[in-house]
Amino acid sequence: MRADRLLSILLLLQVHRRMTAGELARRLEVSERTIHRDMEALGMAGIPVTAERGTGGGWSLIDGYRTNLTGLNEAEIHALFLARPPRLLADLGLDKASEAALIKLLAALPARARQGAQEARQRLYIDSTGWWQAYEATPHLCTLHEAVWAERRVRFTYHRTDGEVVTRVANPLGLVAKGNTWYFVARVEDDLRTYRVSRVTAADMLEECFERPAEFDLAAYWEASARQFTANLPRYPVTVRIAGDLLHSLRNGARYGRIAVEREPEPDGWTLVDMIFDDEQSACEGILSYGAQIEVIAPTELRAQVIQAAESIVALYAHHAVR
Repeated sequence: MRADRLLSILLLLQVHRRMTAGELARRLEVSERTIHRDMEALGMAGIPVTAERGTGGGWSLIDGYRTNLTGLNEAEIHALFLARPPRLLADLGLDKASEAALIKLLAALPARARQGAQEARQRLYIDSTGWWQAYEATPHLCTLHEAVWAERRVRFTYHRTDGEVVTRVANPLGLVAKGNTWYFVARVEDDLRTYRVSRVTAADMLEECFERPAEFDLAAYWEASARQFTANLPRYPVTVRIAGDLLHSLRNGARYGRIAVEREPEPDGWTLVDMIFDDEQSACEGILSYGAQIEVIAPTELRAQVIQAAESIVALYAHHAVR
């Protein structure tokens, strides 16, 4: 509704002080032309909005203007009480502060809204971790978190995947939680880099401060970095025939690879499927683990490798057969 959007614009300008029409349009998922019309409507309603052109310009409110109109609707209240990943808040030492803040918010709500918030907490629970995701110790997370907020440089020691241990001095720009895993985004010299916090073996916040880049957007950086990481992952495509009983479990998450394309089932109940594995070895191991419920069609070299491995298994058991 337009009234909700106008209120959102007003509150966004109070929080961010100045935003361009493009930024507002992206946040509210409308066109820039719509934002300009909304600004005209706010001005006609007596809201002191002003526009500045050029670099660093945008829409803003006249200094000192604020509104107390911050009423929350039912859906917004539910979202606030549900968006609380307990494990991640505990990692940052903010679990008790989060609970205290929600208690204060709950007390400030009208009785009817308070009941809805309590019901939301009892009827919906969000677990952001995976079934097989092991907990990673992050003893230096709080130091990195403090440095991010204080805009102070850090010196840290990092254990790389190749086994090398390196020491870096960096400008900490943000922390990202992917599932239950923490990542640290920092500028090292002239490069933006991402580090897995569980591999940080030592960290010290330095006295030296740094100026945070005004144009840096943590969410945008992470999304672009994640897309690049996914695009560069090893890809070994395989075509297989899968028995009907196995296909259902593979749809819910295979142990070694993932389904890319699934064709129509054949009359005998089997289905031709294209799968993606990391490499030939993991493809061979994964396919062998499903026994006679999966058959390799292509590539031919993988089919030959699976046949050879299967024959070796049969020969082993035949040689050691119980007499």
